Amino acid sequence: MIDRGGLAEFLRRRRESLQPEDVGLPRGQRRRTAGLRREEVAAICHISADYYSRLERERGPRPSEQMIASIAQGLHLSLDERDHLFRLAGHNPPTRGSASEHISPGLLRIFDRLTDTPAEIVTELGETLRQTPLAVALTGDLTHYTGPARSIGYRWFTDPATRSLYHPDDHALHSRVFASGLRQMVTLRGPESPAAHLQQLLMARSEEFRAVWNEHEVGIRYNDTKRYVHPDVGHLELSCQALLDPDQSHMLLVYTAVPGSESYEKLRLLSVIGDQQIFQA
Repeated sequence: MIDRGGLAEFLRRRRESLQPEDVGLPRGQRRRTAGLRREEVAAICHISADYYSRLERERGPRPSEQMIASIAQGLHLSLDERDHLFRLAGHNPPTRGSASEHISPGLLRIFDRLTDTPAEIVTELGETLRQTPLAVALTGDLTHYTGPARSIGYRWFTDPATRSLYHPDDHALHSRVFASGLRQMVTLRGPESPAAHLQQLLMARSEEFRAVWNEHEVGIRYNDTKRYVHPDVGHLELSCQALLDPDQSHMLLVYTAVPGSESYEKLRLLSVIGDQQIFQA
């Protein structure tokens, strides 16, 4: 059963404890609100301001699990706080660990400050959870996929368009990296895991995957740089740095170019162009 009073008070306290810069928002001028405004919380949680306001006023229908998950992520809640929020709303908390998509507050705080860099947060299966605007300009919006296509490894072997962004000379290495990484996840998580399900789907759908998988390679990794072929600015060479959250098995991937290089200038151009006219749905 929903605890409307407890839910409203918890949301108010969490909102008032956050500042705009804590969640990647500009502070602006003449700010009088203690903490975030309700409309700011609604924006980062991807819900209407009216709906969120009703929750803080103990009104409206009981929020769904999906809605509570979005609010928990938008408010940068810890796992304990997220679970508490679910219980206040009358729901059982989601699972923790490798299957969870709740991004830790610490990882989000770093991500929110990468406003001028291509960066993304991904799961251990290569499912993109968050992207910076420059990452969207570089690779397109990777968060809209559903089902197994959420995994870049699955798309690599089943959707030829996925490969168009990467240098043709590197395609074979990408295939080996994806198959190698998936093999390690299947071994780690077991035969009933999402990783094992993904492997079974690929075995049925891709002859190339079957061939690479049967090589039984593990530990295959990329070179120092990734080479992209962007539809608007052409070839880019970017270094990729990874920060791992071991509790959630999420990785923050940050892509950079050598200052003064041609790729560096192309990234600057992408930041101006933005993603709107390049990747239209």
